[in-house]
Amino acid sequence: MNLSLYQRVSELHGTLPWGSLLDAGTGPASMRWLLSLATRRWTAVTGSPRMRDVVRKEIGDRIRREDRLIVGNWLEPELLANEVFDVVLADYLLGAVDGFSPYWQDQLFARLRPHVGQRLYVIGLEPYVPLAPADPDGRLVNEIGRLRDACLLLSGDRPYREYPLHWVLRHLALAKFRVIDAQKIPIRYGERFVQTQLHMCDQALRRLNDRTLAVAFESHVAALRDRAMAFISREGGIRHGHDYIVVAEPVS
Repeated sequence: MNLSLYQRVSELHGTLPWGSLLDAGTGPASMRWLLSLATRRWTAVTGSPRMRDVVRKEIGDRIRREDRLIVGNWLEPELLANEVFDVVLADYLLGAVDGFSPYWQDQLFARLRPHVGQRLYVIGLEPYVPLAPADPDGRLVNEIGRLRDACLLLSGDRPYREYPLHWVLRHLALAKFRVIDAQKIPIRYGERFVQTQLHMCDQALRRLNDRTLAVAFESHVAALRDRAMAFISREGGIRHGHDYIVVAEPVS
């Protein structure tokens, strides 16, 4: 059975109570999972007002009096000052932080440390954009990632900056966490990945002032989308790279 990353976190948590939970970088997917858990209360943080609205729509009327959805930046020392949670989830937060707090990712785990009462779960993605894979699947994923980041940069946005598992393990130790478990999960990308990543290109190119350049890029995006969809139809997906899950506990 193919388990989602969140289902794997639930398995790793076992019979431990969820208690109070902090979703340190929330989104609709993590919120959907969080709402299925037997928590006593939860707090969800995002750096984006737009994402807050998306997550709020996902929550609907399922928010309790003690639950909170907050817009904030982990650079702010007053954010959740003196609050401790039984469980903290950092779901793709490491990669996303660079868009809100550039050059600060090495401080993230130390910043979260005072809020972790019992367990920290880190979900991340092994970087693939800087690599030059030789296999057809890897080359296609790499091409999609590089085109996405090029479009974002040209439009004035910042791409995410992912870090590998070995970097995460090293910085968790520096932040005084003890790693309980670490798993790498192979990825098979499908149509949703292609559409969401290249849709980011479409949105970025609409903001590009140089319309001649934008039109050239739009043609390239469309050709890559067609090629990727044909590859998925033929091969049943694009098999490349890994996600990872790390279970850590604070060292007293």
